[in-house]
Amino acid sequence: MTATTTNTTGAAHHRRRPELAAFLRSRRARVTPADVGMPPGLRRRTPGLRREEVAQLSGVGVTWYTWLEQGRPINASAQVLDAVARTLRLDQPEREHLYHLAEVPYAPHPQKAAESVSPEIQGIIDALDPRPAVVYNARYDVLATNPAYRDLFALNRAEQFGIRNVLWTLFTLPEPACPVVFRDSELPLMVAQLRGAYGRHVGEPAWESFVHRLSATSDYFAELWESGNVLPPGPRVKTFRHEEIGEVRMTSVSLSINGMPECRIVAYTPNDEESLRRIELLRELRD
Repeated sequence: MTATTTNTTGAAHHRRRPELAAFLRSRRARVTPADVGMPPGLRRRTPGLRREEVAQLSGVGVTWYTWLEQGRPINASAQVLDAVARTLRLDQPEREHLYHLAEVPYAPHPQKAAESVSPEIQGIIDALDPRPAVVYNARYDVLATNPAYRDLFALNRAEQFGIRNVLWTLFTLPEPACPVVFRDSELPLMVAQLRGAYGRHVGEPAWESFVHRLSATSDYFAELWESGNVLPPGPRVKTFRHEEIGEVRMTSVSLSINGMPECRIVAYTPNDEESLRRIELLRELRD
């Protein structure tokens, strides 16, 4: 580590402590005794809770909490920060901010996987038509589509199994019917992206069941899964086939969605004039 890096790190450390102190005071000031089931008491000069009340409700020592709020260089555990966060009624972004200021690695609480999208998100992907667009979660479950996506990709076979998942579709369709043209180069990349997301969900029943079932159904998926390759999502040029319009080259772009962790909009834009013409023809055939 260079002297410049050391100085920068030390300066950041010293700046965080005053910011931590100010943040805790501001959060404490907004929580009233009534919010936590305590009587207001007499001669209360503090607009919110007192320091000793926060310490008592959090199960920590008054001196320790006072030093934390004063920005002194003391160590805090994740368990103690969680207790303080609960007492101060911090939401998820505030809790994460508290961890960063206290220089403690942040581990988000597990969140229930999204199963649908809001009307606003559905409206966005519908407005992209005739360009195909879809909302995937990290497991490639299909949460929402626009008409162009439904026209281009075959979901019916997967839905017969009660599984609305694009990987299940691509690995269970006969190869001639697969909408992805360069299957042997594209599918390994998708499995590598799935494996990258799997690391955050190891042991979760829904993920383990999905991997087990698809491995049992598709030898090719099982082979790719066992390779252990990992890859993050990113823009790519892909070629798709459709029985009525032929082949189209599309650039895929992933966009994250606020409030939907690990979910993304994937929009496909024609890569050339001929592909654009064919995608527009697909809409005419639908209409």
